[in-house]
Amino acid sequence: QVQLVESGGGLVQAGGSLRLSCAASGRVRGFDRTDWYRQAPGKQREWVATIKSGGGTTYADSLQGRFAISRDNAKNTVYLQMNSLKPEDTARYICHAFRTINVEGAGVDYWGQGTQVTVSS
Repeated sequence: QVQLVESGGGLVQAGGSLRLSCAASGRVRGFDRTDWYRQAPGKQREWVATIKSGGGTTYADSLQGRFAISRDNAKNTVYLQMNSLKPEDTARYICHAFRTINVEGAGVDYWGQGTQVTVSS
């Protein structure tokens, strides 16, 4: 059974940095895509960043180059480095992974429970 567990959240002052981790456990054979999302209370879930199996990355335009997603395959862990944090970044950050299971593109989604990031002004 695959599980995703996030860590690294906390309280930080504006302008500070945090690095979030998403560790996968269970029978992991590799994900085709791993994503970070965030969600503030009363708001829709917002996509933040993606890293694909080949290492390519994409980011939400609103981040303005402040975040970076990376991975350590040996540790089955994906990271989100967050710099120059702003109060608007306050949210629960959630890890998501997708793995295809057949040639037609069907697959399975995995979601973590999230880790809270709070940025004070």
